[in-house]
Amino acid sequence: MFSSIQELSDKLEAAKYVTDSVTLKVIYLAAQMQKPVLAEGPPGSGKTELANVVAFAANTRVERLQCYEGINEEKAIGKFDESLQRLYLNTQNGGASADWSSLRRDLHTLDFFQEGPLLRAILYEKPCVLLIDEIDKVSEEFEAELLEILSDWQLSIPRIGTIKAKTKPFVVLTSNEVRRIGDPLRRRSLYLRFEHPTIERETQILDKRTAGADPELHGQLAGFAYALRGYTLEKAPSIAEMLDLAEALKILGVNKITAELRDVLLPLIAKTQNDRKRLLLRDGFESLVYDTQRHSRGADYIERGQQQEPLCAERRRY
Repeated sequence: MFSSIQELSDKLEAAKYVTDSVTLKVIYLAAQMQKPVLAEGPPGSGKTELANVVAFAANTRVERLQCYEGINEEKAIGKFDESLQRLYLNTQNGGASADWSSLRRDLHTLDFFQEGPLLRAILYEKPCVLLIDEIDKVSEEFEAELLEILSDWQLSIPRIGTIKAKTKPFVVLTSNEVRRIGDPLRRRSLYLRFEHPTIERETQILDKRTAGADPELHGQLAGFAYALRGYTLEKAPSIAEMLDLAEALKILGVNKITAELRDVLLPLIAKTQNDRKRLLLRDGFESLVYDTQRHSRGADYIERGQQQEPLCAERRRY
């Protein structure tokens, strides 16, 4: 996919993706060694975006398997199209002289199979990016079934047989740590730990991804995100939601976060009723604005790892 680390770095830069040297090398090694990347961390920390930017950098597409409790092989690999099979049978001579063995073989081929994302991913002529998103939501049994494609780059389909990969996709497995991923998958993967970005890094992300906005506002928004994530909300804001917030403030012509903006900002940052109630409490939003200003001014202090309890913590213990 990439001839050098520098080429990968340049292409990620073109994709407006902010990364670090370790992540850059892990992505490059995974591509060269044809190993999956297991990206693990809290929701909204940028794990899924990794697959999208690698696809952009490689000028290929993403095949996404969105995992959920109860997912089965049909959703992941595919199933036979029975209506198409019946249509084919109706076009054939169904008399006594019909070669039923031949018909049976014809019906059980990929021509009559609705391909799922796992199968599509290994049939491309050019390698794609296979995103297996939120793998921590599936059962251990389904997780074990993934080992065939991730180890041998093939899929076994009943009545068809074993399908070998035409090309080996770049695989990204994401986990929000709902349950622990098993050791067999971990052994086969290169591991990347994702956390919510530091103030400095989130400012860089906002600068790259929100063109035409006030750079000083981006620093405030990064401090605001830091304060929100330390507020023990039911749903901490994701990077994508902070990008939405930056875009919203740009549209409104706002260049500073103030307490008076509370009612406008709540629909963008409070995504549960309990979070909304908490931020509507007296001093709730004002304390966030206060901490935002403090974090924005003291970003360098925070980035050195000397993170202290927010000054308004006492006002948050309701």
